[in-house]
Parts: sequence; C-alpha cells; structure tokens
Amino acid sequence: MSAAALAGRRVLVTRPRDQAEGLAALIRAAGGEPLCLPALEILDLAELEPFFAVADRLEAFDLAVFVSRNAVRKALALLRERRAGKTWPARLRLAALGQGSRAELEACGFGAVVAPAGRADSEALLALPELGRVRGKRVVIFRGAGGRRLLGEALAARGAIVEHAVCYRRAQPEDARPLHAAWSSGVVDAVTVSSAEALANLAAMLGESAAARLGDTPLFVPHARVAAAAARLGSRKAIVAGPGDAEMIAALVAYFGGAK
Repeated sequence: MSAAALAGRRVLVTRPRDQAEGLAALIRAAGGEPLCLPALEILDLAELEPFFAVADRLEAFDLAVFVSRNAVRKALALLRERRAGKTWPARLRLAALGQGSRAELEACGFGAVVAPAGRADSEALLALPELGRVRGKRVVIFRGAGGRRLLGEALAARGAIVEHAVCYRRAQPEDARPLHAAWSSGVVDAVTVSSAEALANLAAMLGESAAARLGDTPLFVPHARVAAAAARLGSRKAIVAGPGDAEMIAALVAYFGGAK
C-alpha cells in the first residue's frame, strides 16, 4: 500500500474509542488523516447478577458463542472475576460471529474456534455445519444488551437450549460537539461505520445536517445490511468494505485510487 494512497483525505472513524486505533493507524500509513470520533460507546453493566448466574453454570453448556470483539473482552473479564481460579470447561466449544472475534479469542489462548471465513454475521455463522447439529445442546450467547435476536431464535428452532449472557451495553455519545466541530473545520472525505446502530447514532448526532453531510460523502460499511440502512438515511455512496480493518482500508484505498 502506497504511503500516499490517501494523501490529503480526512476519514471519519466512528468506532468505539478503544477500537479505533487499528484502522486509524492504517489510514495514517496510507497518508490520510483519521478523525476518531465515536458514534458508539461500550459501557459496563450496572447489574451483573444475571451474568454471574450464567457464569456459575458455565460447565453446563456445550457451546459458547461470542457475537463481537466487545463480547469477548467484556465476557472474559467478567468470567475471570467471577470464576477466579477455575479453568475454562474442557467440553465447552467456542464459536464467534466473525474472524475479528475469533482472533480476539485466539489472542486469549483459545483454539478451535468455529467462525465463518467471510461475512461476520449471524447468517454466516448459522450456515456452518457445526451450528446445524445443535439439537439438545445447551448454548450460551455472550452479547451486548439489545441487538438482533436472529441467532438465538434460529438455534432454538434447531432444537438447542439457548441462554443469553449480556455482558455490556451500547450507548450513543452524549456530546456531539466534537463531531460537528470536526466536520465544520474542513471537508470530511469519507466516513467509516461498524454497524447499523453506529450509523443511526451518527445520523442522530448530526441532527438536521445528517442528510446533507452523509448524502454524497463516501460511507464505508461492513455489511450490505448496513448499506441498506445508509440508503434509507439518504446516503448515495454506501460502499460495502467488510468487517475488518484490512478490508476497510483496502476499500478506502481502492476508492480514492480511482476504483469508484
């Protein structure tokens, strides 16, 4: 990748603050200027007893599914707190919605994590053979509060006994002034978002200026579902890049290199 591929380009990175630096570094390496302004905050839970009730029965489950990097980080931290001195149950297999979550689990020492190779979503995970043979199995899904219900409902329909272990919550940042200031200080050449929820938050934070600012600005998204949400918000240049930093920077470089 050329160090000048994004020269002079200002790219808005809307990922949660502690997850933005990887993409920001790649943008800098390509000569661009990352504007790291989260449209989503990852927060701790106020009430942990429901999670701990699951943690105390971890040995009872056959499969643990982590829906995101956040789920891996938050769930494992809480499990270490609750289960101090106990090892991960030998019979408990692991699955992740995408390669990012899988890499996070592997970095924590886990192996043989089931995850889709391409798309990072519930549909892709459910299409794997390992998730088709779950009748009678006990499955725990580590996730944030709210979000899509497809995964749990599909596994239950296949005969699994499903429980959800909520380990964090998402919120829209309260202060939108830095976002408006960054946009007002110069041209924003591109925007990257990681989810439909982050996109909705971004539009809400921009307020009345959302349609004008997002309409013709290239918007790089991880999934066609998010691109469809962007179109409903008035975006005319939603580009499906992929879920990871590597896919996102590749799409940015390709777009600004002339492959529009």
